[in-house]
Amino acid sequence: MAPREIKKVLVIKLSAMGDFILALAAAKKIRQAHPKAQITLLTTPPFEGLARLCPYFNAVETDGRPEGVGEWLALVRRLRKARYDRVYDLQTSSRSSMIFYGLWPFAPEWSGIAAGCALPHRNPRRDQMHTLERHADQLKAAGIWPDAPTEPGSAPGPDVSWILRKVEAPRPVAGGIEARPYVLMAPGGSAHRPEKRWPVESYARLARELYDVGFDIVVIGGPQESALARTIQKSVDKARDLTGRTDLARIAMLGARAALVIGNDTGPVHLAAAAGPPTIVLFSKASDPILSAPRGHVAALQAPDLADMPVAQVMQAVRALTRFPSGANA
Repeated sequence: MAPREIKKVLVIKLSAMGDFILALAAAKKIRQAHPKAQITLLTTPPFEGLARLCPYFNAVETDGRPEGVGEWLALVRRLRKARYDRVYDLQTSSRSSMIFYGLWPFAPEWSGIAAGCALPHRNPRRDQMHTLERHADQLKAAGIWPDAPTEPGSAPGPDVSWILRKVEAPRPVAGGIEARPYVLMAPGGSAHRPEKRWPVESYARLARELYDVGFDIVVIGGPQESALARTIQKSVDKARDLTGRTDLARIAMLGARAALVIGNDTGPVHLAAAAGPPTIVLFSKASDPILSAPRGHVAALQAPDLADMPVAQVMQAVRALTRFPSGANA
């Protein structure tokens, strides 16, 4: 008997931004495995704009975190009515597994960790695997990626070339042909996770050193992080403040054109790094780069307390990753 054709697929990925960006690598494999299927992404509002540009999905739904019984029941009713043939739960949390239980006993073929699902990911080491290898191993268990690379450091990072083809971004610094290369800085992060931030004063000192050797400085972040950009501008008055003025797609474009990206372990840095530039990501003890660092031309620097990481250490990584502008005193 021929295997049942999979016509409708649901992919679940709710948060956080860095994890969402990494999950795009698995989403690409899902699309390759089901080239003719109608693939819907269930996510949350912050990722809607980027997801709608993405060629891996035909539709995007943003009510993946329902609040209250009414919203929860409405989500379950809609998913039941959709009659998906298969679900790839890339969130693999208790919240996303609850969706499976809500669809029981008529749940679709489900790839995830929910007890009783048809395509379980049972690797006992899954929580010790980098997100990219964990997703690859999950898709291998689901039967769509038989030769998935699952050894540490082996799985490819997300491909965001589709963003670069679809989005135009103006040059972020003034100047024509002779304009200087720029460093993209992301000094912010989640307001409730201040321990994941390198002090802005350190960013300001680094910005001064980078400017003096020939780089322009461009600062990105949310509108609530404009004060960080102003602090950096006190050190480099020509630094360009783009906080609150870039959506996710434009962050990828800015990253692709940057000579270097430097930032904390945040979603914008993951997205910029996926565009291919040399990238330095700063980690505190709050997260583990072995499990979540972006892939590519990346240096992950870690200190138990980021306040203790000296500017000289980051500058050393800059020298190792990128060439200084011609004529600069390195």
